[in-house]
Amino acid sequence: MDYGKHKFEQEKKNKLARKNQSMIVIKEIKLRPKIDTHDFGTKRRHVERFLGAGHKVKVVIMFRGREMAHTDLGKKLLDRMSDEVKELGTVESAAKQEGRDMFMIMAPVQKKEIPA
Repeated sequence: MDYGKHKFEQEKKNKLARKNQSMIVIKEIKLRPKIDTHDFGTKRRHVERFLGAGHKVKVVIMFRGREMAHTDLGKKLLDRMSDEVKELGTVESAAKQEGRDMFMIMAPVQKKEIPA
């Protein structure tokens, strides 16, 4: 077998593999526990746009000072966000707290293909 032909075939396979791969992009949305309803709606539309484009979304609630005593408000916000965009995305990792931030990661819903 010709080594040059073998090398060419390997390069062709590698090029095709690189062409078909997709990058996983994680977009991040930051909220505060005392967010207003209109501002929450704006952030929700951003999340919907990102999920619609096929990106994962990390929703972060940032706590400052005395807000750390009311982490339940942050959990409620994350639950509300996941309920309002459940048609477009599913919760990949539930709400976790690290330091002063609480976050969850949402992934876009995989569209079910109907066999023809």
